Order: sequence, then C-alpha cells, then structure tokens
Amino acid sequence: MTGGMDGHAEDRGRVFQASGDQHINEHHHYGGDGPEPSGPDSVRRPAVGRPPVVLRDRSEVMERLRASVAAGRGGEVYVLYGMGGSGKTAVACTLFQEVAGDQGRAALWVNAADRASLRGGMLAVAADRGAGDGELLAARNGLRPAADLVWRYLDHSAEPWLLVLDNADEPEILRDGSWLRTSPRGIVVVTTRRAAARWWPGAELQHIGVLPREDAALVLRDLAPHSGTTEQAARIADRLGRLPLALTLAGGFLSHQVLDPWTMDAYGHHLDGDERVQLIDRGADALSEADPRHLVGLTWQLTLDTFEARGLPEAAALLRLLSRFAAEPLPLALLNHEDIGGVLPRARTETALRALLDQSLSELVDVVGMRCVQSHGVLLDSVCAATPAELVPGLDTVALRLLDAAVPGVPDAGPHEPRLRLLVPHALALLRRVAEPSAAADALAVATRLSVALHRTGDYLSAWETSRTAADLAQRLLGADDRMVLAARSRAGRALFRLGRFAEAESLLRGVRTTQESLFGADDTDTLDTSYGLQLVLANLGRREESVALLRDTVAGRCSALGPAHPLTLRARASLLEMLPATEVDTEEDGALLSLPSECDRLLGPDHTVTLGAGHNHAWALYLLGRFDEADSEIRLVTEAYVRRFGPEYPIVLAARQLFSRTRAALGHVDEAIQLMTDVVARRERGLGPEHPFTVAGRRLLDTYRSGR
Repeated sequence: MTGGMDGHAEDRGRVFQASGDQHINEHHHYGGDGPEPSGPDSVRRPAVGRPPVVLRDRSEVMERLRASVAAGRGGEVYVLYGMGGSGKTAVACTLFQEVAGDQGRAALWVNAADRASLRGGMLAVAADRGAGDGELLAARNGLRPAADLVWRYLDHSAEPWLLVLDNADEPEILRDGSWLRTSPRGIVVVTTRRAAARWWPGAELQHIGVLPREDAALVLRDLAPHSGTTEQAARIADRLGRLPLALTLAGGFLSHQVLDPWTMDAYGHHLDGDERVQLIDRGADALSEADPRHLVGLTWQLTLDTFEARGLPEAAALLRLLSRFAAEPLPLALLNHEDIGGVLPRARTETALRALLDQSLSELVDVVGMRCVQSHGVLLDSVCAATPAELVPGLDTVALRLLDAAVPGVPDAGPHEPRLRLLVPHALALLRRVAEPSAAADALAVATRLSVALHRTGDYLSAWETSRTAADLAQRLLGADDRMVLAARSRAGRALFRLGRFAEAESLLRGVRTTQESLFGADDTDTLDTSYGLQLVLANLGRREESVALLRDTVAGRCSALGPAHPLTLRARASLLEMLPATEVDTEEDGALLSLPSECDRLLGPDHTVTLGAGHNHAWALYLLGRFDEADSEIRLVTEAYVRRFGPEYPIVLAARQLFSRTRAALGHVDEAIQLMTDVVARRERGLGPEHPFTVAGRRLLDTYRSGR
C-alpha cells in the first residue's frame, strides 16, 4: 500500500488501513434497538373492561366521593379496597365519568398494576398537565426524578383534578417511588386489594364488598332483563355470593346467547355442576383479549402468583386449605392446631393469614363472640378448581384432621354451644369436595359425630340437617347400604323425633333398622342404636307395648354386645324405669331395676349424664308407684343438678321440671305446680314452637292443674 485509500465502505461498513501489522477486534450488534418508552393511549378515559350499566348500591360511598370533588376541595386520598371482583374499579369509573362530564375538574386515570404501567401513566399525566418533551425524556431516561416532575405539574395545574390510581395491588410500588402524594389542587382515588392501613397513611379507607340481595338481582336484570324475574335473579345472585364481577359475567352470558337462550333458572341449575367457575367465566367477551382481572377463574391467581414471587408460598397453601371448607365463618381456633403442619408450617400460619387479610382474600368476622375467618364462595370455588390434583389428597386429609380435632371426641349432653353450629357448613363442604370413598367415609364420620354433639346440646334442627345432608352427600361415593351412611340416617331419625315429627321419625328409623338388621344382624351395635331411637318414637305415638318390647330387646342386645356396665346399656335400662307401667317396674329384674341410680353412681360417677338420667327416670317410677314424697325429693335434686349443668332452657331440664310439677301437685301444692308448668310451657313455646307435641302436652297438663284447682 502506498498511502492512499485503496478501499471504500458502504452503508455501515468501514475500512481500516495501516502501514504495519495491526490487531483489530470489532463487535457488531444487529437487530432492533428495543421498543421506545411508551405510556397509555389515554389518561382521559378509564381503562376498564365492561363498565356497569348502572352502578347498584354504593350510594353511601358515592356520596362521600362526590363531596370530595366539590369545588374548593383538594388534598385528600381515598382508598377503595376489597377482594378482586368486588366492584372497586366500577365505583372509581362512575366517579371519573361524572367528573369528566362536569368540565369543572380534569379527570385522569392511571393503571397502577405494575411499575411500568404506573410510571408510564403518571408521566402521561405530567404531559397532560403541561410537561415538555425534554422534561419527559429526561424523566424516562432517569436523568431527573419522575415522580417529582409529575407532582410539580399536578401541584401547578391550572384546573383542579381527580386522579384515579386503579389496581394498585402492590402499594410498595407507590411507596418506593413516592408516587402517591397529596396536592391542594386535586383528589386521589386508589383502588386496591390491599386492606392494611399501614400501606395508606393519611388516606381515608373505604371497604367495597358484595352487594345487597336486591341490588345484586338488579345487576343481573340490567344485563339480561328478559331471562327471568327479579326473584329468579335474586336466587342466582345468592348462588354467586352477590359478587359484582360474577354477576356481570353471568348477566353477560345470559344476554349474549342467541341459538338457545337460557333462563335464569336454567343458569342456576347449571351452577350445580362441577364446572361452576368455567360457566361463570363464559360470560366474558369472547372477542376481547382475556384480562385475568375480568375472569373469576383467574383474577385471584394474580395474587397467588405474587405470594409465590415474594417467598410466601404458605399464603397460597393456606388459601388452598380454606378452599376445602365453606364460604362461611370458620373459627380461627380450628387453624391453630398442630395438624395444619401437613399443609404449611404451623409457625407460618399467622404470617400466611395476615397475607390473605392484607390482599382482601379473606376477612376477620366476629360470630357469637368467636373470631372467625371468612372468604368468598366464588373465590374458594376458583381456588379449588385450580388446585393441582396431586395436592388435593393432602389438603383433604389436613382439613379433615382439623375438623376432627374441633368436634368433641365423645359428645355429651350440655348447654347450647354456638361453635358447633359454625362447624356444620365446613363439614358438609368437605364432604362435597372429596372424591375418594375412603375420604368420604372419614368425613362422614366427623359430620355424624358433629350431628350427635349438636343433638346433645339441644340443637335438634341443626343435628337433623347435618346428619341428613351428610348421608346424602356420602351416599354418592359409599352407597345407600354403607354402615356409616345408615348410621347417619339413624341420627337424622333421632333428631326428627326431638323435633316432634314422630311419623317421619318412625318411617326413617324403621327403614334404617330393617336394612341394618338384614346386613349386620339384630344384635349389631348400630342396629341396637336405631332400635333405641325407634322405641322412643313408638312410645310417644302411644304404642307403648311395642315400644317396651323393642326396648327390652335393646337392653339384652347391648348387655351382650357391650357388657352390663357400658353407659349405653345403663341408659337403655334407665329407659325401662320410664317406660314400664307401675305394675311391672317394681318387679323388673327381680326388683333390681329400682336400684339402678345407685348402680350408675357406682359405675359412672354421680355427675355422669346417664346417672342423672337414671335418677330422673327413677323419680318418675316412684311417682307412678304413688311414692310422691320420695319422687318429689329426688326430682328436685335432679332438676337442680340439670340447671347447674345445662341451664334453664335445656329440653331435659324442662322435662324434669314438668315431673317436678306433677309431684308438687300430687302433694297438694297446686299453685306451685301451675307456676312451674306456666314457665315450662313458655320456654317450650320459645324453643320448640307452640305446636310441638311436647309443648302441647305441657299446655294440656297446665290446663288440668288449673281446672282441678
């Protein structure tokens, strides 16, 4: 080479020329330069999916928000919080549209779901308020504080404004960038799932929950007015938990059908199927891009993903466990048990629960003085449907163990216990969830024991509903002739008797006993339990001879199967004291039956329920024998013991006081007998109803006293 340029380059090529040896390393990077920073298409329009036709209910919160944007108001932050799908954005959108149409205040909308959307939206707000291109470019490139730029222009805005920060479910983003501030020139409204006040210092918090029944029905009628009546819509709304997102999707589905439109009743029927969540989500617009926030099957998955990303898998595990239960208040004490360790470390339960509360996935409620946690039914169904199949058996096992620990191991008679009734929907929900026969059998055993516990605290209606429903649910997996299904139906018959529905009780118990006898034998313990219940019904139907014969068979069978000292054997013998006529009670068991109370005292102790019952029935036998002084003394002591243990309203207390009135009347104290029975009848009318056979019998006895006086 002689010094001239011997080559030339075109486009991006280059020529290197030297007179000596050179080592050249050159790196070429090809491809696009990446997307330019971009913001939202508009901050003057709310970026929402399907706005409500009419905003239902929300009048109180809308009144407060409208007052906040009145002329001269500013410097305030309002936080609308609630679970996904509760309609927070709909409230903000309605306010936004009202402000935008008024022309007196600028309405600005920013999606605050993630850092990029928030930053881009807020810089677009700055541009709307007058920021120049150079300032915006410097902020985008990190050469000047972006939040300071935005708020400088908001503070100096020529017109007052409303700024909506929608979907701010990660308030850390707002805090870390100092994006959330106040200004005398405007009002900020935030929508979020995060409920903890610590995220929103100085803000006014407003919970957005589910709709009242009437308004929820109107949401469906707004969208699908020709699909059914208002009452039909209300029933569907109840099934959907009155959650606005679910209502909107259901109404959208009903209104968009063309070939074979469903009625609301038909929609309700399909909600009973296994794909309830998928049915609800079919109401989404098929031609629009699926937004997880607009689908009940996906909206909460966003939060679960956040838990995983932040190292809180226990929160997701706890929510999956809660999804095995019902959408009813669940006593917190049930979760504070070592068996929860099968799903998440017990030490992390508190942290997991706080995370669910913070994300509005659950809430704390107080029921009859008990602290409970509650989650929405559609949420639980969605989580349940999305739970990986391999996790389900473990979740069911833990849920069952927690319930099992909460139900008394050996239910005994006692005063009303509200906690037991709280467990009923969860025991039944678990039976609905399980898919394996072995799990169904275990769940049915717990539900039946819960029914016994309710029965023995005098809550006969709950006991009947629990055992009847549990048997129906378990039968689909275990069959009608399964031992445990039959035992549950036997308990339902016992409860029907206590409810005064004697004919129904007889039919049910007789059918169960016939099946048990053919399958297990007449002396099987389950058959004998049903026989004991049936003889009670027969006695109250006036068929005393049949009742006594069956009771004697029960005593003999229990003595053989369980032994003479077993509490159930002693209980059956004690019933003979009540059922036998005076001509037989004195000679039964060669006269030994009348000494049964002392035998029970020796074998079981003086405070055992069977011992107290034996004393009660012994007093009745003495009354029949005309030994009124002895009967009066004994039933007085029994009544006092009953009241101390069970309280004055317990059914067996009223039965004892009725017998006490008989002994007082027999001894000539008729006025005292009238006073006693007046109180008994009044309490039975409150507890059992005025037409219950026991109430009617008590009223008849009271009339006898009055007429005889």
